[in-house]
Amino acid sequence: MNDLPTALRVNAFARAVEQAGGSAMILAKGDRDSGIILLLAIDRDGIARLFERERDLDGRSRIVRRKPDMVGEAALTDYWQGRRARDPDLWVVEAIVAAVEPLAAETLWAN
Repeated sequence: MNDLPTALRVNAFARAVEQAGGSAMILAKGDRDSGIILLLAIDRDGIARLFERERDLDGRSRIVRRKPDMVGEAALTDYWQGRRARDPDLWVVEAIVAAVEPLAAETLWAN
């Protein structure tokens, strides 16, 4: 697969969020070229969700919501910090913006 470096994807996403009137913050930097990205999306009502791109055995990617049963930013923060402790290449990006999914699809998850 001919993916763009993760750092470039994350920076493009942060700019897109800010241009859409939101705010983005990199909570953890991982491997510059190929780190996995967790997206902590917080909507205007304060509801937090966690997304990640994963690939199947055929190389097709899909976006999955991680820990949908967890409610609140604090619980999701505990989850990603645990993942980060096991995987130092993991990137974690927080975004507070309306309609985060299309922005992520165009930047973070683009093939």
